[in-house]
Amino acid sequence: MNEYGHLIFAQNSDINYLRQAYSLALSIKIHNKNNKTCLMTNDSVPLEYLNAFDHIVKIPWGDLSDKSVWKIENRWKLIYSTPFKYNIVYDADMLLLNSNDHYWYYLTDFDFVLTDKVYNYKKQQIKLSGNPYRKVFEHNDLPDVYFGLHYFKKSNKSFEFYKWLEVIIKNWSKFTEIYMPKFPQKNPSLDVASALATKFMDIKHKHILSFTHMKPLIQSWDMSIINEWTENVSINFSKDLKLYIGNNQQTGVFHYVEDEFLTDQVIDTLRDNYDKHRILV
Repeated sequence: MNEYGHLIFAQNSDINYLRQAYSLALSIKIHNKNNKTCLMTNDSVPLEYLNAFDHIVKIPWGDLSDKSVWKIENRWKLIYSTPFKYNIVYDADMLLLNSNDHYWYYLTDFDFVLTDKVYNYKKQQIKLSGNPYRKVFEHNDLPDVYFGLHYFKKSNKSFEFYKWLEVIIKNWSKFTEIYMPKFPQKNPSLDVASALATKFMDIKHKHILSFTHMKPLIQSWDMSIINEWTENVSINFSKDLKLYIGNNQQTGVFHYVEDEFLTDQVIDTLRDNYDKHRILV
């Protein structure tokens, strides 16, 4: 078993999540020296994507999301298939904009860490109160956590967490009825399932992981004019991998959410830098 690695789950639907996962893996490889990446998927991976991944593993035990658009029903299986002992897990629609190697120094003392701090592109922290996307959390006393960027090591406690995810996702209606009577969500959500699991397990959150979240209604804009965020602000991704949204330089993990952000130009820039990085290494 490898010790440390970055784990990405991708299943294509109406969105090409493999393309997103490839771009994310390139950004990880560029910024983190000698870090390993693993893709978990049951889709056919294009040949040109293969060099960005050190491991590609199949989703075990069949596809539980064949009728789902969000494709989240298989993600409790991550811990059973990863080749790594210590894992940082990402949603596919993210980019890493600078090294996060320092995370390993803080994370490996713990079994499991979820993100509990997110920011908009102006670096304003998003609070739970008044967040239009998080009414189910605010009104049902759920921890304000995010599954999209998290860490786990293979341990009994982490296996327990993922077992809870499996049970909650498979019995979503019942858990909704009992624990989320206010602003219930019809479709399963990994953020909500994670919040419930950590509440049941009494996990104390560590305030280590964070990312920039680009959902449009948390960007401090006039809500009456908002459609997609990519239509409301300028985007500049330079040849040396500096990303500016408006006049604000982005750093860390950038959760772009909207696939329209990931243009061919963005991918070409990542690929060119990765090719140069491989030559130097």
